[in-house]
Amino acid sequence: MRKFYDYSEWQEIVYPILTSKEYFKRRTFRHHGDITVYDHCVHVSRLSYRIAKKLHLDYKSAAIAGLLHDLYTTPWQEVTVKKPFFEQHGFTHAGDALKNSRKFYKKYLNPKIENAILRHMFPLNITPPKYATGYIVTLADKIVSLEVFTEPEVIIKTFGFLKRN
Repeated sequence: MRKFYDYSEWQEIVYPILTSKEYFKRRTFRHHGDITVYDHCVHVSRLSYRIAKKLHLDYKSAAIAGLLHDLYTTPWQEVTVKKPFFEQHGFTHAGDALKNSRKFYKKYLNPKIENAILRHMFPLNITPPKYATGYIVTLADKIVSLEVFTEPEVIIKTFGFLKRN
C-alpha cells in the first residue's frame, strides 16, 4: 500500500504549537468522555493532514487548523452557568477558538486556517467553510468525534440531557 503521509513531517509542522505552554494546558480539558481536548485536536490534526496530503491539497494548513479548531480557554464541560440554546458551547466555541488562535498563534495563521477554525462546526453553524481545508477539518472533526457514540451516557451528557460530572 502506498503511503501518502509521514507523521514526522506532520510533527515538524505542528511542533511549535503542540509543545507550547498555552497549548499544553488542553491536556487537562475534558472534551467528550475521557478524551482531552489536546488528544482530540491531535487526532483531528493528523487525520486532516492525511486527507489533505492524499488529495494533494494544503496539508500544512489542514494540520494547523486541525490542531487549533477547539482552542478554547475554559473547559466547556465544567461550565455550570445555564445559557440560552444558541449561546451554548457548540455554537460559540469556533469563534472563541479563532480569537484564541489569533491571540496565541497568529504567526501560524492564514485565511484558510482561520476559516477552517471558524467554520468547523458546519452544519451546526450554518455557514459552510470557504476553502477545501475547512471541509477537511470539519470532516476529520466529525470522524474523530464519533468516539462519543461508543458510550451512550457520553452522548446524553454531550447534548445536555444529563448533568455533567
